[in-house]
Amino acid sequence: MSKISFYQNRICLNVLAKDPENARDIYEATEGHVLIGVLSKQFATAEEALPVLDAYKQATNDAVSIGLGAGDPNQWRAVVEISELTAPAHVNQIFSKVGVTREAVGQNESWINGLVHPAGRVGYVKAAIGDGEPIEMGTAEAIDRIRAMGGNAVKYFPMNGLETKEQYLDVVRCCAETDFAIEPTGGLDLSNFREIVEIALQAGVKQVIPHVYSSIIDKETGKTNIEDVKQLYEVMKELGDSYGE
Repeated sequence: MSKISFYQNRICLNVLAKDPENARDIYEATEGHVLIGVLSKQFATAEEALPVLDAYKQATNDAVSIGLGAGDPNQWRAVVEISELTAPAHVNQIFSKVGVTREAVGQNESWINGLVHPAGRVGYVKAAIGDGEPIEMGTAEAIDRIRAMGGNAVKYFPMNGLETKEQYLDVVRCCAETDFAIEPTGGLDLSNFREIVEIALQAGVKQVIPHVYSSIIDKETGKTNIEDVKQLYEVMKELGDSYGE
């Protein structure tokens, strides 16, 4: 049973927050249908992360997502160590380390994604492996492997908004055919959010976790803009009500 609260069992937003107070405001604005990303890169050790994550968990009813930080494959071990200590609701991990992460959390409630990149051609993705360059493989094969390792979703990054639309259509089709979740990431903003999420729902994907980061962060305060979050949540509700079970 997942710890994540999906609107209409379909959509959950994933955003960053400057601090626990900002995180609490985001959580309230989305009625809990959100995950707050905390990047592993900001901590020197997993132990250092504990009090910070505890504060975010308290502010959001445990709705915390451990992140790599711009998909950095070198952060995979830090993500594993932090996840082992905190058992977060959501974990971002590189493709080849999904199984290691599932073993580290020691249960099936934490949602773990496997990171893949657009390969530049339809039908294929590049899988992040941690050592060396990502390897190219068929989209369906990548999904099968993530599932076999105990993963819950494909994280598709960087999408650059709708620049990779044709490849994204292939990924969501494969997810729908295999009953797997999708996490579109990279370049999502207020202008393309609806289309990117709806593409997945129209294809038949049952659960979508769109990541919206820098585009809704106030550059002066560093906080995620609550009014922007509210706009995204309204779109989520419209789509969730249209495609929900």
